[in-house]
Amino acid sequence: MTSALETSVRKFTADPAAGRIAPKVTATLVGGRAQLSTGPFSWECDLPTAVGGSNQSPSPTAYLLGALAACAVVFVRDTLAPEFDVEATDVNATAGCTADLGGLLGVAGTRSDLGELRVEISITSPSPADRIEALRRAWLARCPIYLALRDANDVAVTFTVARPSAGNGS
Repeated sequence: MTSALETSVRKFTADPAAGRIAPKVTATLVGGRAQLSTGPFSWECDLPTAVGGSNQSPSPTAYLLGALAACAVVFVRDTLAPEFDVEATDVNATAGCTADLGGLLGVAGTRSDLGELRVEISITSPSPADRIEALRRAWLARCPIYLALRDANDVAVTFTVARPSAGNGS
């Protein structure tokens, strides 16, 4: 385990509250697409043309799957491989699902939810199989994106409506 990870483990063991964070992403309509931002990062999101978008940026589904695949790659490489003394010379992941665009349009007999969520993770490593298996078990127990999808969380939804302000009479 790296010294930075060891320092974090000591810190969070001594003060569990120090490891608690509250990430937030904000989406705003800009140029017909969602402009997303968090901290210093920003990116765009769009829908396929079949459901009214312009298909100029990845869809929300692509970002959800990307979060799962990315968590596999970076969590394995940056956190778990050092923890379990696994030499990971390469890590790849592909996440997928099934979806029915008709569900987004309210077509009778269709569903809007995603189905058959899956992730395939591939690690290239000369490390012993028992260490890689321990890493795999830790990923299944601790990857926050995987856990959020596997153990569906309640989502608090607040929907507000703003009315346009009256003109200045000109």
